[in-house]
Amino acid sequence: MTKELRLGDSGEAVRDLHRRLVSRGYSPFSGDVFDEITDGAVRSFQTERGLRVDGIIGRQTFSALVESGLALGDRMLYLHQPLLRGDDVLDLQHQMNALGFAAGPEDGIFGPLTHHALLDFQLAAGLPVDGICGDTSVAELSRVGGRAAGSAAGLREREGLRQEHPGLLGRRLYIAASPEMTNLGDHVIRGLIQAGATGILDGIGAEDSATAQAANRFEADFALILRPGDYRCAYFASPRHESVMGRAVAEAIHGQLAELLVGDTGVHGKTLAVLRETSMPTVVCELIAPGDAAATQQLATRIGDISRAIVKALREVLESNS
Repeated sequence: MTKELRLGDSGEAVRDLHRRLVSRGYSPFSGDVFDEITDGAVRSFQTERGLRVDGIIGRQTFSALVESGLALGDRMLYLHQPLLRGDDVLDLQHQMNALGFAAGPEDGIFGPLTHHALLDFQLAAGLPVDGICGDTSVAELSRVGGRAAGSAAGLREREGLRQEHPGLLGRRLYIAASPEMTNLGDHVIRGLIQAGATGILDGIGAEDSATAQAANRFEADFALILRPGDYRCAYFASPRHESVMGRAVAEAIHGQLAELLVGDTGVHGKTLAVLRETSMPTVVCELIAPGDAAATQQLATRIGDISRAIVKALREVLESNS
């Protein structure tokens, strides 16, 4: 898409949006005007998909609309650049994990882990081991799918964070902070390093994907994003999978900060790109509303308490899973 769509827009792009919404089960629309009915449908879709609920068709919401229209078997799936994305990939990952083949987080992105899981499945099933999920692999998955006992992705995520030493000792932690939160991020990094972790403080990328790529390049064990916004704490959760460690840390941070900050907006499972595209458990903390001068001042005056609370939450969760 070339431009965002929102309430009041009109034209062929809105007509295309209406067609996509109808195909996803929303009530029929008429005309090419983005009206209140369209706005309500978009917000409902964003809520269902774990996106930011703003009624705007931006890049991430449009991509989610496209991906949600793909079912396993609609196309061949294989390791490709750019990586293939869609609900068909999500279904494949879910079935691989359920059968015991380690496809990684069920994020709807066909990456190396999903590729290797498919190879292992094809080898075990006596199929051509080509790393391509086509009609033959889909048919075999359908045949053996009833044997699946449940996804092991969350267990593997926990195991990936188990190390010889407990807590933060030896961990690699990536912190990205917006300009308003750079000072907080610096305090958090210092606390993490004092606890034995290896940490890096970075700026927020121009887009969520850029921040995720930076965390992946650092090869972090865990990533924490500090920025203004609507969510106190958010972790990755799709319709079929959630980051077990992400949720545990988000809930721990939220619990530690409950008495330190006003305007509590809770803990949320989301599919924000920065959560979905990181290869490690990630939590987004949006501790102040955008442009809220009073909240920004509160953050500045209690920065020591807040940073210690975040470090404590990380230590508690990682120690309990060591």
